[in-house]
Amino acid sequence: MTRMKILTEADLRRIVPLDREAVACVEDAFHALATKSVAMPPILRLDIPEHRGEVDVKTAYVPGLDGFAIKISPGFFDNPSIGLPSTNGMMVLLSSRTGLVQALLLDNGYLTDVRTAAAGAVAAKHLAREDSSVAAILGAGMQAGLQLEALSLVRPIREARLWARKASRAEAAAAALSEKLGIPVRAVADPKAAVADADVIVTTTPSEEPILQAEWLQAGQHVTAMGSDAEHKNELDPNAILRATYVADSLKQTRRLGELHHAIAAGIVSPGAEFAELGHVVAGLRGGRSRADEITIADLTGTGIQDTAIATLAFARAEAADAGVAFES
Repeated sequence: MTRMKILTEADLRRIVPLDREAVACVEDAFHALATKSVAMPPILRLDIPEHRGEVDVKTAYVPGLDGFAIKISPGFFDNPSIGLPSTNGMMVLLSSRTGLVQALLLDNGYLTDVRTAAAGAVAAKHLAREDSSVAAILGAGMQAGLQLEALSLVRPIREARLWARKASRAEAAAAALSEKLGIPVRAVADPKAAVADADVIVTTTPSEEPILQAEWLQAGQHVTAMGSDAEHKNELDPNAILRATYVADSLKQTRRLGELHHAIAAGIVSPGAEFAELGHVVAGLRGGRSRADEITIADLTGTGIQDTAIATLAFARAEAADAGVAFES
């Protein structure tokens, strides 16, 4: 007889909020990726173009952890037009020792949202100027708000601007975030105006064409690009990489499907060009920002180790709080 725990989205929202411990959990995962013999296979992705849909499957094993997660993460980007969320999914946590299922995390994409936002906070913590106080968010979906919330955990953000293609969505998101975070967040109709003089810029869209132009970037700015997690997605003008210190979450991935992929395809960057990974910066093995006037870019495509990290945290908290339902088979 085997025993596992089943946790619903409601359970997980209660025990795994976006907080400093969640950020630290993901930061530790990046550190492990740079310093341990992590097994992290390439992302398995299924595209369903007629419905603007995609499904990613990610996993990673970290030596020393009792469990490893396998995540199924659909994104169907026309869903909001029919009243459904654009992202969904679930995680399965298995024992690293026996392979038996420890927990079924029916999170509907919530844990992915948290770990993605936490990764943005880790990038800003290690690459943005410590006095960064003005944020520009391009996008108005769930991740736009979470990225701003996470950023506020690691930098003294006192105001933010938000741009989206649909002005009504930008205005609604800005109003909600102003109330939630207690800082002025205003919708801006032009992306160039949104990023002007911002300290941190975060792109959070599924765009297939650049929404942030290289010539808009100013000395001292940090950019976190987290929407380009498939070959056809592209939020940054590829020339931006030439103007900045570029850091990848996983070079193997960003060469294939991140913003770096588009710079390579455009012939701007050599396919074999070496760059630091965020884990190297976290672990102190490579430098990140070295000057206040430096422009930095973090290219976040999402890694399986983040999923194993957040699933492990969720399981530990569930055990401590006796949350969820035990299931025996």
